[in-house]
Amino acid sequence: MTSSAIANRYASALADVVTGPSGIDAAQATQQLRGFEVLLAESPELQHALTSPAVPPGRKRAVVSKLAERLGAARIVRNFLLVLTDHRRITALAQIIESFEVQLDERLGFVRAELQSARELGELEKALLTAELSRLTGKKVRTRFAIAPELIGGVVARIGSTVYDGSVRGKLASLAHRLAAE
Repeated sequence: MTSSAIANRYASALADVVTGPSGIDAAQATQQLRGFEVLLAESPELQHALTSPAVPPGRKRAVVSKLAERLGAARIVRNFLLVLTDHRRITALAQIIESFEVQLDERLGFVRAELQSARELGELEKALLTAELSRLTGKKVRTRFAIAPELIGGVVARIGSTVYDGSVRGKLASLAHRLAAE
């Protein structure tokens, strides 16, 4: 099984629990998981301790429980981290969190859009672009904005495998294609 399939399975299970009747706020769960992810990223010693077969499972569980407690993690999040530790999947935490966020968005009726522009966009421009993408997709859109200096101007939006190219480069390529066809 590929690592993305594994991450998707764990993320799906967590999404089931979080959105279930005894769940917690999804944003809170994500924030707590991200907090633990930061701890892992900042400490090679912690990563080694949690992945090393030389460290007894009970000690790993104690460390994860103590860190989760310090982070103020909810019981569901703490238990999830313990499951990842027990199943030696803690190294996939970043990928699992990303998949978890995507699955939550899907369950809540959101789509994710990646927008690239040649320069930093103002808040009004961001709001108008998000509204237009919502209109095009018929769904609520969560947007991530990035600057892509290689764009001469305009915006390129990617939603899943669909690309909306409103860049100057894209318009020039389209114009060249139409002129070549005539």
